[in-house]
Amino acid sequence: MRLRALLENDALGLRLLGGADELDRSVRGVMTTDLRDPSRYLAGGELVLSGLAWRRTPQDAEPFVRILVAAGVAGLAAGTAELGGVPDDLVEACARHRLPLFAVDESVAFATITEYVVRQVSGERAGDLAAVVDRHRRLMTSGPAGGGPEVVLDLLGSDLDLRAWVLSPTGRRVAGDALPGPVGAALAAEHLAAVRAGRHAPHRAVAEGVVYSLFPVRARGTGSDADGPRGDGTAGPYGDALSDWFLVVAADATEWPAERLDLLQGVTQLIAVERDRREAAHTVRRRLAQEVLELVQAGAAPAEIAARLRVAGPVLLPGLVSAPHWQVVVARVECGAPDDGAGAVTRAVLEEVLDTAHVSGLPDAPGQESSDRVAVAHTGDEAVALVPLTSPLLVEGAPGSGSGEGGLRADALLAAVSGPLAAGLGDDGRLTVGVSAPVSSAEGLRGALEEARHARRVAAARPGPVNAAGHHELASHVLLLPFVPDDVRRAFTARLLDPLREYDRRHRAELIPTLEAFLESDGSWTRCAQKLHLHVNTLRYRVGRIEQLTGRDLSKLEDKMDFFLALRMS
Repeated sequence: MRLRALLENDALGLRLLGGADELDRSVRGVMTTDLRDPSRYLAGGELVLSGLAWRRTPQDAEPFVRILVAAGVAGLAAGTAELGGVPDDLVEACARHRLPLFAVDESVAFATITEYVVRQVSGERAGDLAAVVDRHRRLMTSGPAGGGPEVVLDLLGSDLDLRAWVLSPTGRRVAGDALPGPVGAALAAEHLAAVRAGRHAPHRAVAEGVVYSLFPVRARGTGSDADGPRGDGTAGPYGDALSDWFLVVAADATEWPAERLDLLQGVTQLIAVERDRREAAHTVRRRLAQEVLELVQAGAAPAEIAARLRVAGPVLLPGLVSAPHWQVVVARVECGAPDDGAGAVTRAVLEEVLDTAHVSGLPDAPGQESSDRVAVAHTGDEAVALVPLTSPLLVEGAPGSGSGEGGLRADALLAAVSGPLAAGLGDDGRLTVGVSAPVSSAEGLRGALEEARHARRVAAARPGPVNAAGHHELASHVLLLPFVPDDVRRAFTARLLDPLREYDRRHRAELIPTLEAFLESDGSWTRCAQKLHLHVNTLRYRVGRIEQLTGRDLSKLEDKMDFFLALRMS
């Protein structure tokens, strides 16, 4: 259909404010949005309906219109109920960019316009495509009660005879019938590797002799108000690959016609809306987690932390009567070049790890994922999860909780996700995780946080892209440091550090700070050089000098641990 058909229908009550010369544009769909950047949901040719809730100042109009024009939309229809009319700044911005602009009378519902457009567009398509598009229109206009991804998959099955699933980045089933565990993990690995390599979707994959096609659920645009795909700064290829769902269909889509591929892209946009709703539901939990983390890191009084936990407890565990035990999980994702959104990416990955692992000890709640009950925050490039353990058996140790240790086990936490995440991280990426022992009060959280961080450093010292370490692995060294006799501590640190201190005193070479930064960077030459504002060759020279003076090899785990302990005890 053409844009001018909208004006010819008096029942729509549209008034043209600009773009009379562009009314022959084709309309291929309709989208209702009040996002400041809806580009991820636009494929081109849409009539965009907006209530203008995104407009906070007159300066917001220009970037909004630029995003629509870049996405290739056919026109913009603005509601007048929110602001009492269409503001002049929006009219002027649309005129500058030659974007047709309509005013929608407040007596006309967006659903009426949507129904008309979809009916016209679907009437131009054939057979099964028309039926599916029309049903999708009802989902798009039904708000939060639209039925979620399960209803979308039912439509694909009933109208196109396609078996389909929605999976998480680790292969966890979000929607659809049951899939064998190895199949989900294999498809997730294929998806992550394809997205990371920048291959064009759909991605073809074969698992257990069946051909599947994989469609990324969230197609990002550029210039997204710095909100990131998860509304928190997550950006770039790693954020895409490690935090997004994807749609799986049991078919080879490489030979599909363009119309059917367009339809599947539209399906992914519908599923993305549901993903955003779930993400929004996590906002309060993340904020509470952030507040608790900041209090713990600042050394706040236990009473103050306990008060904040009393607020967080009912949000994380509705109906909770007594305070749970808590466990702290710390994670870090490294993806080669530094990324300003690394902390948010890590948080998304840690939430996914906890979801996939089906965290033990969390109360059963139909329809809830683990991240609905686990508070995850991030600081810098590190994510911190506060996991409630309500079962006394889990705290004291029970069959299934692992060696009588109680609580979460680091090795079990990553068992189901190592393969897919390794594929997503590639050769230059790493995920390292540390898990603390359970604690029963606010007084123990600071120690638990440090314990989890120490455990993560132990994991980082191991080879491989995905590693975890638990509190039980610290018992032989870090937890015993305060009990080492002073004369032993002095002898140990002097043997390793005195040659470096003397060299620094004579040459001002800063070998000790270099050593500290190198270990804090987990042996990453690039990150350490950036942290110290040095060229990598200069860093290599300094590390070589450290090895010459001490007779140690910083590529070996045992020597790294010795230096780490010496610095800790000095």
